[in-house]
Amino acid sequence: MRYAVVIEKAKGNYSAYVPDLPGCVATGATIEETQQQIQEAINFHLDGLREEGLPIPLATTFCEYVEA
Repeated sequence: MRYAVVIEKAKGNYSAYVPDLPGCVATGATIEETQQQIQEAINFHLDGLREEGLPIPLATTFCEYVEA
């Protein structure tokens, strides 16, 4: 499964979240660290859903850049 991830610049770090996995978030000092942390968070989140016998959400979010 491939999920869209949003990474945002915060005041002193970066934060990331996965729109299709509510509650799946991560932070890091750099974009690279944040990417690594959100990958781990996604795996942890999905493992937890599996252990609880809950359905794995489909990846339905689509990302696109728009020129303005």
